[in-house]
Amino acid sequence: MADAAPQPIKRKRDAAAEEAEVPGTEEKEAGVGNGTSAPVRFPFSGFRVQKVLRESARDKIIFLHGKVNETSGDGNGEDAVVILEKTPFQVEQVAQLLIGSPELQLQFSNDIYSTYHLFPPRQLSDVKTTVVYPATEKHLQKYLRQDLRLIRETGDDYRNITLPHLESQSLSIQWVYNILDKKAEADRVVFENPDPSDGFVLIPDLKWNQQQEAILQRYQVKGDRLRVYLHYLPSYYHLHVHFTALGFEAAGSGVERAHLLAEVIENLECEPRHYQRRTLTFALRADDPLLQLLQETQQS
Repeated sequence: MADAAPQPIKRKRDAAAEEAEVPGTEEKEAGVGNGTSAPVRFPFSGFRVQKVLRESARDKIIFLHGKVNETSGDGNGEDAVVILEKTPFQVEQVAQLLIGSPELQLQFSNDIYSTYHLFPPRQLSDVKTTVVYPATEKHLQKYLRQDLRLIRETGDDYRNITLPHLESQSLSIQWVYNILDKKAEADRVVFENPDPSDGFVLIPDLKWNQQQEAILQRYQVKGDRLRVYLHYLPSYYHLHVHFTALGFEAAGSGVERAHLLAEVIENLECEPRHYQRRTLTFALRADDPLLQLLQETQQS
């Protein structure tokens, strides 16, 4: 993810950014910091599961809403979201699972076929854990699995409905400025261009563990093997671009969400007002107030 240099927040169609799987939290200053290899603790005590917001057996990920910092289990604690994701295999380490005498439990055996439960050593069994704390109702709704609806938005719809709706929301992107100001994630910066006009910061997406073999070879990946795009609608409005390998099925790379950067640039070069005049199609959650506002206008 490449973030533009600090600038005033602009909610323009030709500067649309991505959906954030990255938590768009109203960050506490005390929660800002960079990575460390030393043992750490969660920023809260206890975790009582309230609800499974979403889970995927295919992606091996689960989103949990819980109460934390409770004194007596009376439900008066704070809300938190914890996302647990089993990390992908690391090709250079996977052989360690099979050498020696790994701990196995036989599930069944039939002729040449057998299935086991293999219990990996600690260094190969980590679970990527993302914490959103304190979590607001917006965060809970964001991670809750919901039906989606397609909607078409004209330039007039954007000016009269979408933009006023966005400006009425409390959309904190302090976590973005923490990165740009090097208050957080400074150790994750891959590249930085400090130019005050055209500068940007390149950092890994939170969904990447930075250890997969294919990604370690990223500097040898040619442009014709990369998918480079923006998102519309975004969930935070600071211009940034996604770079993903063509072979990777990235969330949000569908035709109703992703706009290839090269085509966006060409459209704007041909007609600077292109995206102010275009009708754009995108998906919204079924319970999103913006969906209702757009539908009511289009049906009247």
